[in-house]
Amino acid sequence: MTRARTVRTLPPEHAKANGKPPAPGRCPGRRKPRREELNPGDNLCAHCSAKCCKYFALPIDTPTEWADFEYIRWFLFHERAAVFVENGDWYLLVYTRCKHLREDNRCAIYPARPNVCREYSTTNCEYEDDWVYDHYFETSEQVEEYAEAVLSPRPGRTIRSPKPEPPRGASALRDA
Repeated sequence: MTRARTVRTLPPEHAKANGKPPAPGRCPGRRKPRREELNPGDNLCAHCSAKCCKYFALPIDTPTEWADFEYIRWFLFHERAAVFVENGDWYLLVYTRCKHLREDNRCAIYPARPNVCREYSTTNCEYEDDWVYDHYFETSEQVEEYAEAVLSPRPGRTIRSPKPEPPRGASALRDA
């Protein structure tokens, strides 16, 4: 998986965004350290924005016909949903914050967290902000365009505009 993004930092005058002080352990105006800059034994999560606790992604069947793409279009009619393809596998992505994530981006139920959280490792997490997907869909129109490209348009139905008719008299001008 190739990843590429830029980390933005806030200048000190923005230390109290929305009237709230910065989260403990976080200093506005400083960039977060890169993974390799951390000291041995440092907790990577102490420097992270808790991305892994602000969405979940579920595998879905790879679409092979129009009916499959219609389901994917339906997913995208819902707010905060996206679909992505990574290494040929398709996923439904739902952006939603865990209700146990505290303001400081730490887990409020850490000792009693579910197994999926216990088994999650920071070895391959999104700390670096640099992931790129094979395909990423946010709208039903994007899915329909993709489906038309891989399946060919449905008879009598396309989201593309029809080819414009040549202006009247264009053939006379062309023949002259």
